[in-house]
Amino acid sequence: MLAASRFIRRFSTSQSIWDKMKIAVIGQSQFGEEVYKLIRSNGHEVVGVFTIPDVNGKPDQLAATAEKDGVRVFKFPRWRVKGQAIPEVLEAYRETKPDLNVMPFCSQFIPSEVTDHPQHGSIVYHPSILPRHRGASAINWTLMCGDNYGGFSIFYADDGLDTGPVLLQREVYVDPNDTVDTLYNRFLYPEGIKAMGEAVQMIADGKAPKVTQPEEGATYDAIWKKKEVAEIKWDQTGEMLHNFIRGNDMIPGAWATIDGQKVSMFGSRLIKGGRPKGRVVSIPGCAVPAIVTKDGMVFTGNDGQMLKVKTLQFEDGRMIQAQKYGLGDDAEEKIEMTPEEVGMAGAIKDIWGGILSTTKIDGDSDFFKMGGGSMDVARLVEEVKQKCNGIALSNEDVYMATTYDAFVQKVIKKGRGLDDFVFEYDAVKMHINDMDIEFPNQLFINNDFVDAEDGKTFDTINPTDESVICKVAKGTAADVDTAVAAAKEAFEEGEWGKMNARDRGTLMFKLADLMEEHKEELATLETIDSGAVYTLAIKTHIGMSIDTFRYFAGWCDKIQGLTIPINNARPNKNLTYTKREPVGVCGIVVPWNYPLMMLAWKMASCLAAGNTVVLKPAQVTPLTALKFAELVVRAGFPPGVINILPGSGSVVGQRMADHPDIRKLGFTGSTPIGKTIMKSCAVSNLKKCSLELGGKSPLVIFADCNMDTAVKQALGAVFFNKGENCIAAGRLYVEDKIHDEFIDRVITDIKKMKIGDPLDRSTAHGPQNHRSHLEKLLEYCEIGQRDGATLVYGGKQVDRPGLFMEPTVFTNVKDDNMIAKEESFGPVMVVSKFNASDIDGMLRSANATEYGLASGVFTNDISKALYCSDKLNAGTVFINTYNKTDVAAPFGGFKQSGFGKDLGMEAMNEYLKTKTVTVEY
Repeated sequence: MLAASRFIRRFSTSQSIWDKMKIAVIGQSQFGEEVYKLIRSNGHEVVGVFTIPDVNGKPDQLAATAEKDGVRVFKFPRWRVKGQAIPEVLEAYRETKPDLNVMPFCSQFIPSEVTDHPQHGSIVYHPSILPRHRGASAINWTLMCGDNYGGFSIFYADDGLDTGPVLLQREVYVDPNDTVDTLYNRFLYPEGIKAMGEAVQMIADGKAPKVTQPEEGATYDAIWKKKEVAEIKWDQTGEMLHNFIRGNDMIPGAWATIDGQKVSMFGSRLIKGGRPKGRVVSIPGCAVPAIVTKDGMVFTGNDGQMLKVKTLQFEDGRMIQAQKYGLGDDAEEKIEMTPEEVGMAGAIKDIWGGILSTTKIDGDSDFFKMGGGSMDVARLVEEVKQKCNGIALSNEDVYMATTYDAFVQKVIKKGRGLDDFVFEYDAVKMHINDMDIEFPNQLFINNDFVDAEDGKTFDTINPTDESVICKVAKGTAADVDTAVAAAKEAFEEGEWGKMNARDRGTLMFKLADLMEEHKEELATLETIDSGAVYTLAIKTHIGMSIDTFRYFAGWCDKIQGLTIPINNARPNKNLTYTKREPVGVCGIVVPWNYPLMMLAWKMASCLAAGNTVVLKPAQVTPLTALKFAELVVRAGFPPGVINILPGSGSVVGQRMADHPDIRKLGFTGSTPIGKTIMKSCAVSNLKKCSLELGGKSPLVIFADCNMDTAVKQALGAVFFNKGENCIAAGRLYVEDKIHDEFIDRVITDIKKMKIGDPLDRSTAHGPQNHRSHLEKLLEYCEIGQRDGATLVYGGKQVDRPGLFMEPTVFTNVKDDNMIAKEESFGPVMVVSKFNASDIDGMLRSANATEYGLASGVFTNDISKALYCSDKLNAGTVFINTYNKTDVAAPFGGFKQSGFGKDLGMEAMNEYLKTKTVTVEY
């Protein structure tokens, strides 16, 4: 039985019991510790660990772990003196009798008597693709040189500087904004550990190659640790400056003299677009002054390329967010702690003591000056989370609060839900609707409110009295370029593109909660800017917007592909599956009738799919979109994900349709403009587009309907939102038996409608959106009368200040009348009679339009209702109801009413692309 067991083991694993080796690990740090643990877990025996002496009584992590395991640990301060191996050190090493030396991140000079001693020699981990970047600062040089690819090598030690034969190499793309920490943590650390374990096993299996390094392309780079080497020379391109700063992040820290003091800079990113606005700071040697913006400090290279740094550190070790530079004393008022928080401070002191191996910690103790390193930061963050009520810190929080007192204050603030971030903008403030409101009036780009590139503005008008509400920044084509660049960066390089789908949903839920918290303010803005009746605005304009974001937030983690059976490539097999992926940067152009709701209908599904967005609100109704933008920042959306640009369609909208980096454009508006947009989408870069355009929705009312319901619903179908409704019933077909009674009851109810101030809760009918639209409606009514239709009510402007129009009713409308064919987009009821003996003729008339957005049928005969719903050529058919849209039901039209869907599961398809993957195995 024992023999059988051995036989099975021999052939069912990649190694046998005879393949185990005796290993000496020579190195240090958490990397060395993880390599040591992996070697042991793979069954090899570690016969000795050779590492650095304790620092301030604190052992290296590798040493501490090995000592716990009972492995012999040697802490030699040096291996040789004057080029000669120290005999007693060499003897202690040889006593361990290793088969192989494994040297992860070894920083000591190891004599050849040690590296050549074992049967298999010594293997060394080096964080570059040798022969490039030989030397101890390879990661720094990879970034400072702007290499597109980096990686690591595992090579056999020889008597040269990183010149031995290569066993294996692994390569990785270097992101343009990688720092030493991000490149190390993302790839060099986790993949390097695995590769060291793989290399050891290859040697054990007798399968390890030895590839001689070429000398072509070899570089020998200086050690890059001293502060004096990291001074920034400003007469370089922006990319070179950026590479230098990130290559020195966090050690030694690229620095420059600002206002007479040395300031180190961290968190550099290249940025695009126009020069931002902010406080100007002169930098010696820099031709273009720096600018302190709301989210960093911007520098400019000699080629005009800009870069932004996130964090600054002064000579005394104090760190600040770059946007706070020059604001005076950065000290904050100390928070008075509760008894529970005092206990938490004690726990933090114990955590510091455990990491730093000391009990001598006071308020001014600095974590890093006492020996803490980058790996200790990760441990500190995790221990605080474990022992301080789950308070979650970021590594940056530690770097921004390096002393004990400052760190305790940081933890307490986090625990109380206080945020260092204070979002400020130049707000317009008003007292209206019995409340104080404030809102932005600038462009929203990259989580910042900014003026238009050329500084121009326009007036936004209150249609109730035609007064100016405020001036609003008027976007330019250059502003579109800046916003698209921010959106592209957020998608390709920012946190949004890396975020888990469920975390995207969490942000969207939080945004919806903030919208609900501010719904009265949003509804007030919607009312004064668009003329919507306040009671309708709060329930529909705002209420459905909130519902839409919540609905699509739930879709974020439910975007799935398929597995597809295909013919196998025998004797091999195939697996084919699909992935649903976001499109990228999307443009959205929304109309003025439901400013916030149309934003929500398109943007929520766009975000749920993982895209970023540039949105243009209608020029006449920009305010709720800008208030929404404020809530976007407060919800915690990363910069660049959402950008909002008020301005004209001919400039902002056209540039969005033409822009080569926008991959999808969603538009709601008129059919003529939709055609222009579609053409531009095709000519520019064949971008995907979806169009929700005009309508002339027929509403059929049979004699066997419930008359009370039909009259009430017909009034809503036409006059809801003062007729500024894309699915408004554009033409009513009323059966001749009830026609006169129906008209009489409609006019009776119209006379009861209160027309007036839309903020008055009893008002039923508010002003039209803007003057040019009111004038077109009045002209529409004049044409209707000239064509022979009978005006039975209204048709004129209300005799009061503001843009109010009387609800209007036309009868005896013929198929060839203009008002029978064209949409009014206002409070105009257009009625024609039909006879029940010619239902098909009536349906042919109803379908004899180039539009097909919505339709409706009122009858108590279900067969008749379903027959009509089958025949009506429209994207939505309402039966015995009207205007009953829901966030879960897809919405969109046929024919020249456009294509594509908003709302429901189908809306996700508008903002996703399908990738097919086929694997052979």
